[in-house]
Amino acid sequence: MAEKPQSYYGTWINRQRSLLPGLDEELDPLTAKLEHLIIILDTLGLEAFVAPPSRGRGRPPDDRPAIARSFVAKAVLTIPTTSALIERLQIDRALRRICGWERRSEVPSEATFSRAFAEFAAQGLPERVHEQLVRRHLHDHIVGHISRDATEIAAREKPRRRSSDDPPPPAPRKRGRPRKHEVLPSKPLTRIELQRTQSLDEMRAGLPTQCDVGVKRNSKGFRETWIGYKLHLDTANGIIPIAAILTAASIHDSQVAIPLARTSEQRVVWLYDLMDSAYDAQPIIDDCLAAGRVPVIDRNTRRDTALKAEIAAERARRRLIKIPDPTDLTYNERTTAERANARIKDEFGGRHLRVRGHLKAFCHLMFGVVALAADSIVRLFSARFYIHPA
Repeated sequence: MAEKPQSYYGTWINRQRSLLPGLDEELDPLTAKLEHLIIILDTLGLEAFVAPPSRGRGRPPDDRPAIARSFVAKAVLTIPTTSALIERLQIDRALRRICGWERRSEVPSEATFSRAFAEFAAQGLPERVHEQLVRRHLHDHIVGHISRDATEIAAREKPRRRSSDDPPPPAPRKRGRPRKHEVLPSKPLTRIELQRTQSLDEMRAGLPTQCDVGVKRNSKGFRETWIGYKLHLDTANGIIPIAAILTAASIHDSQVAIPLARTSEQRVVWLYDLMDSAYDAQPIIDDCLAAGRVPVIDRNTRRDTALKAEIAAERARRRLIKIPDPTDLTYNERTTAERANARIKDEFGGRHLRVRGHLKAFCHLMFGVVALAADSIVRLFSARFYIHPA
């Protein structure tokens, strides 16, 4: 008879006395998705970051750690709305007990879930969990490549219009030659140039975060527009998100490269920065070199047909002599960023943004990012988990 495969269960479940006789006897049959959820919850250790409810005067609040686990389950199981999550908790006994409730009557109402989510967003709960997760597992390792990219996030809210409080646009420069003895004003520094002299908090405070309209050119060459935000990610080998920043949809990818790098530098050490042609700017290259890393960036010809033809001819010569460019081989590792963007949207709720405002939108996306990070770390460090005997 074939031996039953071993199952991995979370340490927090083993601390619950009612489940000590064994999960197979205490819980309903677990699906592969629920076992996957248990492993992710054990990897995250949310209990260390969510304060337990106070037991002072008045009616005690609902269990915030259980609600936090429920939002992770919402991302892992790709449940689109909170009401659908509550309905699933009401009918799925195994999921309800994994999250921390024994009876249906203990599951909070949708209003309580909404208030708890607002608290998690204000506290930056998933972002803090993600930072400590990356530090705990990757701080003592040298990461080979960091792939940097951004992806569009569609939102169900109206784009913000320009108000009178916004700084006025720069005055257009007067055309023609300057007059004799006329002193031209110095050209102001761009945002990327300013970021090299700023702290991380100043960089992030200078990035626009409102909901607006974004435009990009897809792989077929057609222009696409969306209303919402843009999620910028630094992804390590193994599809592990290292850092994430959410900005307005209209901001260019290159303006978030240096803040992302500064955030990742606080968590891991890596050797190569892999970026597409949108990041081909001299301040970004200089910043990577100053940090001791190698920038591998796709060349942006900027409509220079001669340069474009020269690059194509060089690649054709290398194919002829069958000696590939080592830089091109390294750049091929950048598919990690594309796969991370796709997994966040398809498997961890990135397409189901139903909240409004930058703070809540970032919290919703970070629950998916932290679940993806835990899933990828489990695949790399699976030997660290407790094994429940069959």
